[in-house]
Amino acid sequence: MHFLYPAFLFALLTLVIPIVVHLFNFRRYKKVMFSNVQFLKEVQEQQASRRNVKERLILASRLLALLFLVLAFARPFIPRQNEANVGKQQAISIFIDNSYSMQTLNREGSLLDEAKQKARQIAAAYSINDRFQLLTQDFEGKHQRLLSRDEFNDAVDAVNISPQSRQLSQIIARQQSLLKLQPGVTGKSYIISDFQTNIKGNSKNTDSVLVSLVKLTANSLPNVAVDSVWLLNATHRPGESEKLVVRLRNYADKAAEKIPLKLLINGVQKAIGSFTVKARSAQTDTLTFSGLQAGWQRGTIELQDNPVIFDNSFYFSFNISKQLPVLLIDGGTPNKYLSAVFATDAFFTTRRVQDGSVDYAGLNNYPVIVLSDIKSISAGLAQQLKTYVSKGGTLMVFPASDAELATYRGLLQPLGAAYPEKLITEATKVSAINLQSPVFKNTFEAFPQNPDLPLVKKYYTLASSSRQGNYLMRLQTGQSIWEGYNSGKGKVYLSAVPLDESFSNLPVHALFVPIMFRVAILSGHDQPLFYTLGNNQPVETVAVQSTDKQLLKMVKGPQAIIPDVQQQEGSTMLYLPDQLRETGLYELKKQDSLAAVIAFNDNRSESDLSYLTDAQLRDLPVQKANVLNGDKLNTTNIGGTANSGLQLWKLCIILALLFLVAETLLIRFYKTDKSKLAQPV
Repeated sequence: MHFLYPAFLFALLTLVIPIVVHLFNFRRYKKVMFSNVQFLKEVQEQQASRRNVKERLILASRLLALLFLVLAFARPFIPRQNEANVGKQQAISIFIDNSYSMQTLNREGSLLDEAKQKARQIAAAYSINDRFQLLTQDFEGKHQRLLSRDEFNDAVDAVNISPQSRQLSQIIARQQSLLKLQPGVTGKSYIISDFQTNIKGNSKNTDSVLVSLVKLTANSLPNVAVDSVWLLNATHRPGESEKLVVRLRNYADKAAEKIPLKLLINGVQKAIGSFTVKARSAQTDTLTFSGLQAGWQRGTIELQDNPVIFDNSFYFSFNISKQLPVLLIDGGTPNKYLSAVFATDAFFTTRRVQDGSVDYAGLNNYPVIVLSDIKSISAGLAQQLKTYVSKGGTLMVFPASDAELATYRGLLQPLGAAYPEKLITEATKVSAINLQSPVFKNTFEAFPQNPDLPLVKKYYTLASSSRQGNYLMRLQTGQSIWEGYNSGKGKVYLSAVPLDESFSNLPVHALFVPIMFRVAILSGHDQPLFYTLGNNQPVETVAVQSTDKQLLKMVKGPQAIIPDVQQQEGSTMLYLPDQLRETGLYELKKQDSLAAVIAFNDNRSESDLSYLTDAQLRDLPVQKANVLNGDKLNTTNIGGTANSGLQLWKLCIILALLFLVAETLLIRFYKTDKSKLAQPV
């Protein structure tokens, strides 16, 4: 026989109390005057004998009642024959799902409150000497240790809703990473969750730790949320019209009718709408607004979609610049055609440098860089331009009339773009332009059937590229004279002719100005409109220098968070601590100056309020998994040491009550004042 709580056996010392009471409970006898006691002698001896038997029986009843009461608290049990872990300390890891879906209400309240109650119930089923780990979606460092039961219950009370959402394989791996560090200790793990479909993982659990999946029953609720947004304009100018594409997703099995939506920019309502979204589908719509001033724009989209409200708001931000800077890099002689093009619009500000005097650290400050008339491109400049394009910059290349083509190949081939291969001196003409290219989209109200296209006297042939490019203009020979390529996050535009009228009339043609403007306008590489909480990805923003006395901080109302800052190739990387858990718009500040506005939204995977069935849970790729119904969770199916073998504590309580009843009956009905005389008087 073993005891679940052997510490209670110390209470057996209380058995001394009835014995002491029995030994020192002296009776006072009343004196009665009698003429002759001869006839009472036998009666007195008989009464004393009966009294001694009664007192011993009462003492035994009290001792046995107290004994079995103490044993009941010690929880005795007889283990099964195949029980190998009896008497060993156990380590139990309990995961409480505190994602957004656990805010859903059921008949017991919120699912998170029910999960907390189940966690305490599981801990109560184990020995007071066992140790417990609390794990939540946050994967906090303080949860990577074992706690006593009281400490565990206190930690459970402090669990709150989190924006994180982990997969089942991640949770199991985290639990077992701690349990493996406990040598000689039996490990078990529990996962308490509503088991949304997004928790399903792909990796298998091949370890020997038993995993119990405690499924909480949630009500199925309809839900519509903003899945994503994006702006159609790459570059934003003050006062111009903006077009925002909003994607709504319906996560329910029936259509959502007339969901109201409104768009706020800087707290001012800019657009409203009402949308109907089919079941289990997404729908996009475009909202148009204008009248914005230069500076950071704080956008919010609000839905009215009850009863699920945690995903009814979506935040985004973008910057409207007063001017768009353009960097012109040449071989030493300014190109008059480029200077003239960008001088026609005050929105563009140009800066010209020679190829040997480029400030590499400041390249990312320019959305578009134009290379022209450079005879030989240095390896250092080529490498820096490759980094610039990969981070979202737009590079336009016009070769020199006397270009060393090998250096152009060294620049363009690593970017996945074509490169000038050889010079062709045969005159020809542009025969077609690609109206489907983003450069020409929405440029012409009506395109003539017989347009006046540029004439070409000589040109460079463009070698084939590792990437598929989009031609802007094509010659009668089928050769592209101007092509665009996507490279990393940026773009590369390559011309087969220099900006020289001895090669073509392109620099003075009517198409040259709108093409250059469109490429520059499309060159915007602002930071993303929003980030997602919980993905632990760094935030990349504009280059902002900070010191120990001038720290960068994220500010939202009274909340201020100091991120870890790293400078990387002309940009600033922000590594945010775990304290950033609230959605909304945060201002990135250096002391009192505003550097950027960054928007954070929840992980929309939590918006899909569909759940795995019991059959699907049993089919999960998890070895040694045990599926438990949270509504029927009790000490019988929890599976702790207390439930190993035959439980005797109920029998002990019954025996204790029986001996208390026996004591009462002895006191009430066992009489010692009656006896028969041996001879007549």
